[in-house]
Amino acid sequence: MSTVETFEQSLSFSERQVMARLTTVQNIQAFLDELPYSAEEIYRCPLRVLRERLAHCFDGALFAAAALRRLGYPPLIVDMLPRARDDDHVLALYKKDGHWGAVAKSNFVGLRFREPVYRTLRELVMSYFEQYYNVAREKTLWGYTVPLNLKTFDKQNWMGRDEPLEAIALRLDQIRRVPVVTETMIAGLSPLDERSYRAGLLGANEAGLYKPPR
Repeated sequence: MSTVETFEQSLSFSERQVMARLTTVQNIQAFLDELPYSAEEIYRCPLRVLRERLAHCFDGALFAAAALRRLGYPPLIVDMLPRARDDDHVLALYKKDGHWGAVAKSNFVGLRFREPVYRTLRELVMSYFEQYYNVAREKTLWGYTVPLNLKTFDKQNWMGRDEPLEAIALRLDQIRRVPVVTETMIAGLSPLDERSYRAGLLGANEAGLYKPPR
């Protein structure tokens, strides 16, 4: 039995109804947007996200990858990496007509959905640059990983069990990283303006915000 079949058989009637409504990429993003942002330092597999209705960016990316898989997309994720003093951020990737888009759960308004209009993965990642900042108003995006296909973890049933998730997080730490800024660029970055800062944190769960050391 495949991982997808195992996942489907694990669903209750009401859970099947929820998944049946996720027929478009936009519906998947809307589902994630409705979930409270988790401030807990634990990982939830897609099945647990569906049942507990709670997720942070890692959980949300895996759920989105599982939901996108049901629509025929490969279950791809990418990790966007800060240079320092911030959390990383995981996206579920999809490609349409040769262009990249993304689905994501975030505590920040600007770090969520992207339409499939980006010719390269770097273009997609750079669309997040100005919105990737910490509470000290520092723009922190440094780079990203190459995409990780979660099909690699099918034998461990990543869609229905929490146990494989640490291995997924570890793999993201190990795979190739692509920088997007140089040290000279970093030195010249301006702090985020107050208006953009407040807009980006609209509806944020303060407990889930990374607090850089002073």
